[in-house]
Amino acid sequence: MDLLSSLLRLEQMAEIKVLSTHAVQEVLSELSPVFKRASGIDLAIGYDPANALKRTIEAGTPFDVAVVTRTVIDGLVMKGKVRGETCEDICRSGLGVAVCHGASAPDIATVDGFRRSLLAAHSIVRSKEGTSGLYFETLLDRLGIADAMRGKIVLGPSGRIAELVARGEAEMAVQQIPELLPVKGVQYVGPLPGELQLWTVFAAGIGSAAKDPAAAKAFIEALVTPSAIALFKAKGLEPALG
Repeated sequence: MDLLSSLLRLEQMAEIKVLSTHAVQEVLSELSPVFKRASGIDLAIGYDPANALKRTIEAGTPFDVAVVTRTVIDGLVMKGKVRGETCEDICRSGLGVAVCHGASAPDIATVDGFRRSLLAAHSIVRSKEGTSGLYFETLLDRLGIADAMRGKIVLGPSGRIAELVARGEAEMAVQQIPELLPVKGVQYVGPLPGELQLWTVFAAGIGSAAKDPAAAKAFIEALVTPSAIALFKAKGLEPALG
């Protein structure tokens, strides 16, 4: 029996609450109506950085499925908030750079080029507490330019920080690639050099207090179908390596 047939067997209308990282927002926006038509299950989705979701879940916010980084979901399993046997790696993402549409694309193909481009920029926005932003801070130390970059770093709010670039509030944005691509008014330059790249694996898991574990399981299964994997690729993500 294929997945669609299995989903259609879920006779009772259900709604599941999903807490998700922004990195897969574009995928879930397209997948949600398809999933509802196939299963009769509504998705109520809330988005936040993975570390913010971790705090929310640990504070007792009810949810059925969490879609966060593998590191965060492993921590939630250890604290009894997520059922470990239900966790599934669904995709991974690298970091990239975006600048204002029409601006000259900086040279980020090599470590030296990336370093020079950072030093030449007047301002760079990074997420305040997202995985990409926290890593970028350590990267400045690694490149030996942390002191030189002080005063140039703009802390972006939750969500798509490249919107600040589109509004002229920063010259360059560094974030997860799927969070840069949808932003209008900016152009995606490319990924970080391979030697500096951070690959983040995203995973989904069912909450320990999920109201409808069967519906939650059906949703996670839908995230690893060939059509979902193709959608992840189209949105700038890659299949998780298993």
